[in-house]
Amino acid sequence: MAGHSQFSNIMHRKGAQDAKRAKIFTRVGREIMVAVKTGGGPDPDGNPALRSAIQSARAVNMPKDRIDRAIKRGSGADGEAENFEEVRYEGYGNGGVAVIVETLTDNRNRTAADVRSAFAKHGGSLGETNSVAFMFDRIGQIVYENPEMDADEVFEAALEAGAENVESSDEVHEITTAVEDLTSVREALETAFGTPNSAKLAWRPQNVTPMEADQAATLFKMIEVLDEHDDVQVVYSNFDVSDEVMAQLAGD
Repeated sequence: MAGHSQFSNIMHRKGAQDAKRAKIFTRVGREIMVAVKTGGGPDPDGNPALRSAIQSARAVNMPKDRIDRAIKRGSGADGEAENFEEVRYEGYGNGGVAVIVETLTDNRNRTAADVRSAFAKHGGSLGETNSVAFMFDRIGQIVYENPEMDADEVFEAALEAGAENVESSDEVHEITTAVEDLTSVREALETAFGTPNSAKLAWRPQNVTPMEADQAATLFKMIEVLDEHDDVQVVYSNFDVSDEVMAQLAGD
């Protein structure tokens, strides 16, 4: 996932911020709707998945009226219920890099065709489910972006709550957990430090594939196309690039 984070850092310097914000709100809104339908209803107190989705929405400053509207649409209270389902796509990008694409879609055929096209146009190939997932570990991931939080305090509190690992750098603290421990660890950390910027299940590569600048540039273009698709929630990959390559890409 480090590779995807590096790619995101590059892309943050490109494009219109308003468009990005709208895309983020669309993603989080769908997460809220799905959480309402599958996680136990519109009350966040009794629906951990919804509570987590609402936290993600607040972390990106999504307006309260949009959060409320997404909850209503998920429950069908406004008569406009939409049926989104989670679909995962897997394949190989340029240079043999493993890629996982998580989507929320109301049309499997449309999404599959678009994802397949993005892979094919950038030297990749879409595979079957579980064709690359075995190269990743499924984990719980909690992120705090707060420079005022003490790394030692976060480490101690997280491990006491049952987390598997804590990595802190600059103002970012990333806590990883077993899948089944995500909710309990998140709740313990909320009590200690407040609402995290995100708390979700994620994919962590077991090993990384090094890439040169030309290979990475093509892969980044594919990820950009996928990332801009309305149905795509998040893209994970196991690529890795050196600081030198990153500097070359940033200077293009």
